[in-house]
Amino acid sequence: MDSFDVIVIGGGPGGYVCAIRCAQLGLKTACIDASPTLGGTCLNVGCIPSKALLHASHQLHEARHNFAKMGLVCEPPVIDWKEMQKYKNTTINENTQGIEFLFKKNKIHYINGHAQFISTSEIQVDGKNYTSKNIVIATGSESSSLPGIIIDEKQIVSSTGALSLEKVPTKLVVIGGGVIGLELSSVYSRLGTEVTVLEFQKSIVPDMDQDISKNLIRILKKQGINFQTNCAVTSVQKSKNKIKVNYNDNKKEIEESIETDIVLVATGRKAYSGGLCFEGIGGVINDKGMIETDNHNRTNLSSIYAIGDVTNGPMLAHKAEEEGILVAETIAGQNSQINYNHIPNVIYTNPEVASVGMTEETLKVTNKDYKVGKFNFAGNGRAKLVFSSSGFVKLLADSATDRILGCHIIGPSAGDIIHEVCVAMEFGASAQDLAMTCHAHPTFSEAIKEAALSCGDGPIHS
Repeated sequence: MDSFDVIVIGGGPGGYVCAIRCAQLGLKTACIDASPTLGGTCLNVGCIPSKALLHASHQLHEARHNFAKMGLVCEPPVIDWKEMQKYKNTTINENTQGIEFLFKKNKIHYINGHAQFISTSEIQVDGKNYTSKNIVIATGSESSSLPGIIIDEKQIVSSTGALSLEKVPTKLVVIGGGVIGLELSSVYSRLGTEVTVLEFQKSIVPDMDQDISKNLIRILKKQGINFQTNCAVTSVQKSKNKIKVNYNDNKKEIEESIETDIVLVATGRKAYSGGLCFEGIGGVINDKGMIETDNHNRTNLSSIYAIGDVTNGPMLAHKAEEEGILVAETIAGQNSQINYNHIPNVIYTNPEVASVGMTEETLKVTNKDYKVGKFNFAGNGRAKLVFSSSGFVKLLADSATDRILGCHIIGPSAGDIIHEVCVAMEFGASAQDLAMTCHAHPTFSEAIKEAALSCGDGPIHS
């Protein structure tokens, strides 16, 4: 029977990063994954393919709307959906093959199959048993639906099916105004689809700073996406070629319906913990299917850890990666920790949205004295020249100490420039620290400096 120092169950971002870090620290490591390729949801049917389609559709938008403004006169491009799918699949393959290479480089034993617990130190995979001193559960999450709505991945699809539709639909209804729903709405809207988003809450991305939410819905409406907020979908009726979506408009207190070609159910994700037989060996799983852990991601069974979407907290690939590193270093005897308040969140619409730290709404609830520094991208030279001057940077700082409490950005490359603030917060920096830091010109990052200046005497370019 093969024995290891660490067995990681799951080859997604959390799992494969954990396995690599374990190997780097000299631990004999195996990684078990039931999927045909490594990378989990993120690389195969999530982050990477969705960003490929977002990138491709954005280039189409630029060609149709902005090329001529720059003196680039050409026939507007037409959509070759099969070729776009091929491009998307190529990006997936390049990334998944990259992980296989890293496993070989780090001498990680890759086992393809479905894992089940036999004991706290033994795993069975398709009839073969393996033992390990430590086991890490990194099984991720899966799409969730609404009661009575059955996803067939043809007419009624999850995010997985929405990435690989047979053709670009004429009409698309998206149930859910969260990150996944908004990103895929943007893709298909740019490709010419009439998109309607139905959101149960009174605002889209309700957990984000409401300044961001209000401005994002305004911008996306201008781009042609239709929104119905504060509404509850009651049923979905399929016919041969069309689908009827019935919903209660809670504002008007009436029932409405809309006809469409495709329905995307983007109502969130749920932890994937079934089939492991973890409870059979005494492991604790809560009523949401999540595995409970301590602040070092250790379960109630001392030799077993859990990371990523299968645990509490935001379902983000980079959060899973950080937890994977934390667990690997904990097993190796190091003292590692994560500050969850410093984990950024990004929406890859156009403009992008990025957030880290506390929102203004949270600060109000906690009665903390704070100040707001805000700067619009309309005052940023780089944003103007790329036709992306909508949006702003909003910096929140402690009124007494000036320490940065949070940052919320809607604008060009928000997902990249937010990391300056992440680093600043990790080191306990003040708004003045950012304001006194020289920023290259012309860059989008200058907007962060200006927002920091707004926390003091005021910005220069506003």
